[in-house]
Amino acid sequence: MRTTHSTREQFAKNLRDHRKRVGLTQEQLADACDLHPTAVGKLETRKRTPRLDTVTALSRALGLESVCELVEGIR
Repeated sequence: MRTTHSTREQFAKNLRDHRKRVGLTQEQLADACDLHPTAVGKLETRKRTPRLDTVTALSRALGLESVCELVEGIR
C-alpha cells in the first residue's frame, strides 16, 4: 500500500509533467482552473493533496482525456 507521501509525490510528478508538456505556467494553470495562484505550486511540491473536483478541473485545463492520466502510477 502506498503512503500519503508517495501518492502525493507521484501526483505532483504527473501534474508537473503534463503542465510542462502543454506549456503552461503554474499561474496560468491555476487561472484556468479557478484556483488560487499558489495552489498548483503547492500540489507540485507535495504540500497539498487535491480534492476530486480539483483533479477534474486540472485534467480538463490540461486537455487530458481522463483524470486517470493525473493519477497514473498511483496504486
